[in-house]
Amino acid sequence: MCKMAREFYLILCPSTSHMLRSHKLLTGHGIPVIQVPVPPSAGTVCSTALKLESIYLKQALEILRKNHVLTDKLIKDDNIGIERLLGNLRQKVFLTQVLRKIVNELIYEEKDLEYLLKLEDKEDLTGLFSAADNLRRAVIGDTVEIRAAIEFSNFCQKNCFYCGLRKHNWALKRYRMTLPEIVDQTCRLAALGIRTVILQSGEDYRYDQDSLVRLIKEIKNKTGMRITLSLGERPWREYAAFRKAGANNYLLKIETTNEDLFKKLHPDDDLQERMQHTLWLKELGYIVGSGNIIGLPGQNALDIARDILWFKKMEVHMIGIGPFVPAQGTPLADAPAGDILDTLKAMAVARLVCRNSFIPSTTALATLNKEAQKTGLTVGANTIMLVSTPMEYKKDYCIYNNKVDVNLEWALSMIQELGREKPRYLKEV
Repeated sequence: MCKMAREFYLILCPSTSHMLRSHKLLTGHGIPVIQVPVPPSAGTVCSTALKLESIYLKQALEILRKNHVLTDKLIKDDNIGIERLLGNLRQKVFLTQVLRKIVNELIYEEKDLEYLLKLEDKEDLTGLFSAADNLRRAVIGDTVEIRAAIEFSNFCQKNCFYCGLRKHNWALKRYRMTLPEIVDQTCRLAALGIRTVILQSGEDYRYDQDSLVRLIKEIKNKTGMRITLSLGERPWREYAAFRKAGANNYLLKIETTNEDLFKKLHPDDDLQERMQHTLWLKELGYIVGSGNIIGLPGQNALDIARDILWFKKMEVHMIGIGPFVPAQGTPLADAPAGDILDTLKAMAVARLVCRNSFIPSTTALATLNKEAQKTGLTVGANTIMLVSTPMEYKKDYCIYNNKVDVNLEWALSMIQELGREKPRYLKEV
């Protein structure tokens, strides 16, 4: 006899500050609660909800009431059975049992995820991908979110073995955009209706705290856009200053949670410190993104399973999973690229485990095979990130070889071909 699915509720607060205070109060009283992205249908100002099991709901609401913490909405989390996700597909009993444990949020282990990541049979893969895609449809909907990245500097003080921006890649032509150039490009994106801009660079401290605070404030004042920062590791005080200035999200990819592998690939970084920075960002109220690279030399399926469980534990809202693509001028320039199928499996498992998180179908997938990016949208992904760096700089942001230019026209064509919905906020182009 299979165990009954657990029942969960989402508590929505009117602001991020109320959400953070609620989370602190409830965890302080021993109530297990996690932060999850708010369902798109909820229509709330705060982007994060608190998820807890129904057996704790009455106690939690009483604690919040006594402490004068405002709540906005209470939503029953949809209990989606695996039978509904698989439809008429006939699957092996063990595969169905593993999927049921994960989807119903029963107790499961890293070996269950490893099993899914090692699937090779065509029918098994169809079951995995269908379950992930149907869960995406049930909890997020058919809209494909569009984000746009401005890669404003390719200078980096780090020497990661896989990245073409590494400090010792002497062949790379370096550039830095001026603050007015960045603002102008952001205004062009806002004119298209795009609501979130990703400001991305190598770890370039030429852009200091004051200059980035000015940049964030000016973008907010001129466009009102949500701002995602992807700047690598910065001191806590800078994270706090950027958040106060108006930055909403921060993307800091873990790349791998295997400590030995992390150290080999990041000779001047520390895994525990990277994890601590992720905690700081969450505590400051950022919507946090992370992710990993599939097919790194020395990586195995168990490593990837542990990465996904870490994403779940850290309650990250955006998970970027892309294949390894070699880059010229790096120690891994001649290593084989990551496997597309392995990447798609990791995306599907991440959707099943992390449910509401935003998962992009990445530019790295498109670089290996443009059709693979479209396929990514059928195995659990719900987001596309446009490469919106000005043309005169775009070719020099070489994090890997032959990087494809994912533009709005290509993104909209994929959405249309798949019968998905484009975001309503986009203006007609």
